[in-house]
Amino acid sequence: MHLRDAWVEVDLSAISRNIRALKALLAPGVGFMAVVKADAYGHGAEVVTRTALSAGADRIGVATAEEAIALRAAGVHSPIQLLSEPPRSAIDELLQHAIIPAVTTFEFASSLARIADARGLEALCHLKVDTGMNRIGVRHDEAPLFAREMASLPGLRLEGVFTHFATADVPGDWDFARQVDRFEEAVVGIRSEGVDPGIVHAANSPATILSPRTHLSMVRCGLAMYGMHPCGTTREVVDLTPAMSVKARITLKKRINIGDGVSYGLTWRAAEPSNLVTLPLGYADGVHRAASNTMEVLIGGKRCQQVGRVCMDQLMVVLSRGNSAEVGDEVVLVGRQGAEEIEMGELAEAAGSINYELACSFGMRLPRRIT
Repeated sequence: MHLRDAWVEVDLSAISRNIRALKALLAPGVGFMAVVKADAYGHGAEVVTRTALSAGADRIGVATAEEAIALRAAGVHSPIQLLSEPPRSAIDELLQHAIIPAVTTFEFASSLARIADARGLEALCHLKVDTGMNRIGVRHDEAPLFAREMASLPGLRLEGVFTHFATADVPGDWDFARQVDRFEEAVVGIRSEGVDPGIVHAANSPATILSPRTHLSMVRCGLAMYGMHPCGTTREVVDLTPAMSVKARITLKKRINIGDGVSYGLTWRAAEPSNLVTLPLGYADGVHRAASNTMEVLIGGKRCQQVGRVCMDQLMVVLSRGNSAEVGDEVVLVGRQGAEEIEMGELAEAAGSINYELACSFGMRLPRRIT
């Protein structure tokens, strides 16, 4: 039973195709981590995880312990790792559910080791190396000594070493090249300290597609797995199919006169008598208010202009001339209708945002229909 005339559709077969296309770029033996943080970028973490593992993913990446525990509760048995260091208060749950954390501080590493050793366990972890993004991680030039100190802790095993790129979506970027060099030097330094770095990984979606040098032991793909391109250049390398569509039905149609304003602040006024329709979704559903008066939607296979400020729960669209749409007709905000298509990136540009953010936002309140 559908209780709303606005929804998200998720095509799991598209996710499978995208994973296979991305894996085809890899050399034999290179692992594939499916990143399903933020409820799989709004697509649904549990169903996407199962789809990804069936399509050949080797392990799952999440952002928080809560996300990992929820997947364990859903019966996911594959390796699950956190891409950041959790608070020390989460260690009991990590050990109980066999969740692999990132390590960025010696305080957390020593606490994890001490608690695991007291229980007769060996806790796996991955050392995060900061090569220039300056978000989290051990400085690249301090990582070798840090890894050696970690290796001395009973109850702890370094399963992997990784970094994250800030500008992998900018082809030929100097900062990206410097990050790659720094990471390679850090890994060499870790080995020189007598420590096996284990699974060495760095490539996010754009690096996976554009930079084979960064594939190393494993790649980590989020955005591309969902069929969204991180930059224009990646379109030339791999064919991806968007997995998410955003749709609604017209709830009201009215005729407005020349000069009539629409929505809060009356920021748009009709230049001629027009047919106006209302859709039952707004910024609480992921349609950013910043896209007001700039975004378009598809009605009857034709583009129509959204007008007036996007409200919390509703937005208005002026029908193009000759468009005879009526109440109950389907409208596409993201996706394809007839020969026309609006990609997530187009709507993100109208909102001054990025496709990552919009996909996550659409997954927060809109009901999800899995196909």
